[in-house]
Amino acid sequence: MNAAPRMRIAIVDDHALFAESVALTLEHQGYAVRRIDLTDPRTTLATVLSATLRTVPRLVLLDLCLGRVGDGTRLVAPLAASGALVVVLTGSLSRPEWGECLHRGARAVLLKSSSLTALSSTVRRARDGLALMSVEERTVLMEVASRHRAENRDIASRLEHLTRREMEILGALMRGMQVRDIARAGVVSEATVRTQVKTILAKLELTSQLAAVGAAHKVGWHCPRG
Repeated sequence: MNAAPRMRIAIVDDHALFAESVALTLEHQGYAVRRIDLTDPRTTLATVLSATLRTVPRLVLLDLCLGRVGDGTRLVAPLAASGALVVVLTGSLSRPEWGECLHRGARAVLLKSSSLTALSSTVRRARDGLALMSVEERTVLMEVASRHRAENRDIASRLEHLTRREMEILGALMRGMQVRDIARAGVVSEATVRTQVKTILAKLELTSQLAAVGAAHKVGWHCPRG
């Protein structure tokens, strides 16, 4: 009687020591583990995806922060679409980020500070075809992510209503410039710049320069060039 094939696991993580520890633990438990090499300076998210899919994994342990390679969140959907079970490993405590990963198809999110025992338990549940997170927890996190996306869309929409000059001023504030510096650079009075800042805050429905800068950073906004 032939032995059942070992479950194939791919580890996508740029922290070599962590990835090696996880790989050794899982190999000792009988799994077929492949670590995806991220050391080549030419490595991109596309090449990581291709290399991972070539291993035909049943389970992918995916770090979100892949250093210079990029944001691992972008790999969740294509990996899940391939039929692989995606378990996100992250140091982030951001619930919207967790929910976004689940929305894109991840089966579970685990903190990288979790014990190897907890990780092994999750892998074992994946092997046995069991749920990796409770329906309640998944639902709550995905709702948090949905609200976060809606808030970001709202902020982005308001930013589109800024005039070119207002965008330039907001961009300057994001770079840490003070009103007096913006006035000097634009050869206008500080009073003029302060009036423009007030208009920006009114359009964004915010009450402080700090809040405006924070909102712009939150949605990844940059002052258009040219």
